Amino acid sequence: MGTGEYVAELPVARAIGRLLPVSFARALAWIAYAGALGVAVVLRVWNLDALGYNSDEAVYAGQAASIAGIPELTPFFPVFRAHPLLFQTLHSLGYLVWQSDLLGRLLASAFGLGTVALVFGIARRLYGVPTAALASLVIALMPYHVVVSRQVLLDGPTTFFATLTLYFVARYSLERRPALLYVAGGAMGLSVLSKETSILIVGGAYAFFTLSPELGARLRHLLVALGVMLAVISTYPIALRMAGHASTGGNYLAYQLFRRPNHGWLFYPETVTMAMGPLVLAAAGAGLWLLRGRSSWRETLLLCWIAVPAAFFQLYPVKGFQYLLPAAPAVAILAARTLACWRPARARVLGGRVPSRWLAPVAVVGVLLSLALPTWERIQPRSSTTFLAGAGGVPGGREVGRWIRTHVPQGAQMLAIGPSMANILQFYGHRRAYGLSVGTNPLRRNPAYDPLPNPDRAIRTNEVQYIVWDAFSAARTPFFAGKLLQYVRRYNGRAVRTESVASSTRTGAQVRRPLIIVYAVRP
Repeated sequence: MGTGEYVAELPVARAIGRLLPVSFARALAWIAYAGALGVAVVLRVWNLDALGYNSDEAVYAGQAASIAGIPELTPFFPVFRAHPLLFQTLHSLGYLVWQSDLLGRLLASAFGLGTVALVFGIARRLYGVPTAALASLVIALMPYHVVVSRQVLLDGPTTFFATLTLYFVARYSLERRPALLYVAGGAMGLSVLSKETSILIVGGAYAFFTLSPELGARLRHLLVALGVMLAVISTYPIALRMAGHASTGGNYLAYQLFRRPNHGWLFYPETVTMAMGPLVLAAAGAGLWLLRGRSSWRETLLLCWIAVPAAFFQLYPVKGFQYLLPAAPAVAILAARTLACWRPARARVLGGRVPSRWLAPVAVVGVLLSLALPTWERIQPRSSTTFLAGAGGVPGGREVGRWIRTHVPQGAQMLAIGPSMANILQFYGHRRAYGLSVGTNPLRRNPAYDPLPNPDRAIRTNEVQYIVWDAFSAARTPFFAGKLLQYVRRYNGRAVRTESVASSTRTGAQVRRPLIIVYAVRP
């Protein structure tokens, strides 16, 4: 069944055809798509540089700076760490002309905007222009996608290339041209070069073709597509070997396999569900049941794209807020399908019978508002003392780092609670910083971080001259925060710089709560 036939049989399409000229209805849909792009731009650049980088942003921007050969950052951020380098390499090109935090975030936002356009393209081919316009609005407004795509993280570019892969797989399923499948393999390779965890999408594609024998996909075509993907991916291990860092990937894999869980079993249901939008997820799920009579390989494709990564990361002990982002476009399309295609004859509202034509607009407005309001709130600058990795910038980090660059002598070294704040201090302060929580056991620590085997001796021998306490790390690891403050007291720590935020007590009084404190210590 082609897209045109699919759309023509839907009740909403027939209703629009009776109420409005077809050309006018299509024009409205294209206007809605243009509006979605405009909204996507605004939400992804508003207050974009209000806060400094978080730890992951500092690492990826630092890698880009090292690739670009910026001498101030090269000693602190090696080019080869944990992940492939596609995004960092693109970022490094910009560093050659403009060294700014805004640069990396604009690049990440551009990938986010591209994903919005791809969602429209996929939904248009699968379900028609009205559904596509709604899908682009949903992904443009979704807090999950907006928040992550505003940051210098690998997940935004990964999601773009994974969605590009979905676009070409959908086109192949409609047109049955093998060349489209080969291009999908290349796009999948670029997704893996952005972040290796996106290899899970291959499992989703395998499940889709296995469950959709009616498409008649030939094994040799699938193998060629797989070969194209592997050829693209091979550029990264080749670069590792040529640079003499062939063991980097293996060290990081060992760390990921043996590290302790960082969140509980309910982390994704509690956090990502709210970030994607409960009404969006409800609409996507409801449509699978309400429109079951029209189900085809289209829904199988979208569900496989969601289910395989979601199942893996739910079972995998290490959780990350942004890990499930590649599934968000497929969720948005399924939700838009429900909103555009389901139209009951009548329904009871407030005890009376109302025409069904009011239900669809009310549902659409309700879903979009449920996304727009929390998204707008999330992109405002925050001064909280708590922080969720992947959810935004870190208040005070850039300011303290720049103070360190100006006031702390060259060659001085610092000790922070953990590697997260240490990364920020090194990026902005250009001084070596260690994390107290970084252990010496190579199976229990990220191999990208250097431990300080004996912090007490390092302070006594004047190898470390400054200790940095921060509220974000202290909330996550109170044991190491307490240990750090013991060193402050033992070695006559004197606060030389404090970043604080206004906060209200239970009685309503306004107080200043410290976010980051830099202590000078001496033996």
